Amino acid sequence: MTDPDHTDWAHTGHASKERAEKARRLAGYLWHRGITGAELHEVPAATRRKLARAAGINPPSTDETWTLVTNLLDEKDAWAQRNPNHPAARRENPDEKILWVKPPVRPWTAQS
Repeated sequence: MTDPDHTDWAHTGHASKERAEKARRLAGYLWHRGITGAELHEVPAATRRKLARAAGINPPSTDETWTLVTNLLDEKDAWAQRNPNHPAARRENPDEKILWVKPPVRPWTAQS
């Protein structure tokens, strides 16, 4: 019999399945908004939590889940590039990306 005080609940089969499902749902939400894996990696933790809540998902408590999300976004982007005419390769809300990922500010330069 194993000692319940030493069980790593975060890495049981059930927890891994739940983590993968949460990552899949988050990735779907983010992908439809045009957010890439690289961009998600740069988003501050507070913004990631807000993104999860906007998706109707309890924010992941570990970076492990966010890493899965990043990988899924990269896989979906690659798939969409290979299958551009497939209906699932179309993003539903790309205009919402600006709410979460701000474009870099270009310095103003005076014109002579």
